[in-house]
Amino acid sequence: MSGLIGKKVGMTSMYDANGKNIPCTVIQAGPCVVTQIKTEETDGYDALQLAYDEKTEKNISAPLKGHFKKAGVSPRAKLVEFDGFGDEKALGDEITVELFDEGEYVDVVGTSKGKGFQGVVKRHGFAGVGGQTHGQHNRLRAPGSIGGASTPSKVFKGMRMAGRMGGDTVKTQNLKVLKVLADKNLIVVSGNIAGSKGSYVLIEK
Repeated sequence: MSGLIGKKVGMTSMYDANGKNIPCTVIQAGPCVVTQIKTEETDGYDALQLAYDEKTEKNISAPLKGHFKKAGVSPRAKLVEFDGFGDEKALGDEITVELFDEGEYVDVVGTSKGKGFQGVVKRHGFAGVGGQTHGQHNRLRAPGSIGGASTPSKVFKGMRMAGRMGGDTVKTQNLKVLKVLADKNLIVVSGNIAGSKGSYVLIEK
């Protein structure tokens, strides 16, 4: 599917025609440049590699310098492949936020905020033991029994326990495009998306 690379700006809200307040997310989408064209003959599949966000040349590797030089574009920070672009594109072509139309629905892929190592109450929504009487003063947020004794003598896969939380790739589907501000390269979509402010996101049609 076609799409663009962008950055999450933040959240706000808008009113629809009926006066309902809709929470929405503002994304700076593009402009992205075409840095590689992959074809069935040379690569085994059809796709366009898009690049986004200017980067200084001293901060990129030598192979990437050559890659961007071949495409005739300045160095960029983020490279992502998309398929599904119907019309022909050439190296160095810019794709802007005008790719999207107001009223259509898109999917947005982001990386959720990292929370570090968390316990079962925060990570899985456990309630804890509740009361603090009858010797339960230090068990409030503990996981409790995990079931295994001498049989089966192991912890089953998928057991909900403490561990690293967040930092996952999350796709939020069917978000309505409420507004496209082409002059500022901004797109406003309904609802929330994963990631912190300033993080990279992928907007897929």
